[in-house]
Amino acid sequence: MTQITETVKHLIIINVIVFFAIKFVAPGLGDSLAMHFILSPQFRPWQIITHMFMHGNEMHLLFNMIGLWMFGSVVEQILGKKKFLILYFVSGIGAVLLFELIDYIHYQMIISEFVSKGIPKNILMQIVETGKVSQGVLELVSKEKLIKLITIYGKRLVGASGALYGLMIAFGMLMPRAKMGLIFLPIMIEARYFIPLLLIGDMLFGIFGNTNIGHFAHVGGAIAGFLVMLSYKNNQFRRWN
Repeated sequence: MTQITETVKHLIIINVIVFFAIKFVAPGLGDSLAMHFILSPQFRPWQIITHMFMHGNEMHLLFNMIGLWMFGSVVEQILGKKKFLILYFVSGIGAVLLFELIDYIHYQMIISEFVSKGIPKNILMQIVETGKVSQGVLELVSKEKLIKLITIYGKRLVGASGALYGLMIAFGMLMPRAKMGLIFLPIMIEARYFIPLLLIGDMLFGIFGNTNIGHFAHVGGAIAGFLVMLSYKNNQFRRWN
């Protein structure tokens, strides 16, 4: 069993405290800490960091903290505290940047399409802000795209999953032959094969799926984690304590 490291332990404690504090003490605070769409009036710059300490429910928190303990402790033992923290937060930021970029592109594409069909942009803004649509608008545009537009505008991103994917990439690069598997699938596969398969699955679900899971945030965290680890590798993994 992996022995928990100090930094990982503190991150887990902070995540647990934030989750239960928001749930039982200050539920109104959650909305200002979760990551909102970049064009939403509810977006605040600090959400790029604070969303990493938010979780949707107990199971979301539990699985992320288990992953943080399993992968994070090994990675911290090898890299040291400071390099580990840089990896963790850069991965979390990378996750939200890719997630928001994909949503921004989709949002602007739909807006441009609707404007080209004669719907004024101020009317579209009223729709995304209120969720109310007139029959006249519905006759001009796709209902599915309109729902997607409203969904993107009102979306919230929470969780440490993006940062966790960065740690998982680091784990795979440091220990490529370590065996990994899914809880509901009793098959163990070497990390160098398991992690790419997991990322391919996230990409496919992100493109074709219709879930509330931030698949592109996972991919963004993995890309950021890979780039950080690549920079560490180029510097011969010198410990920075």
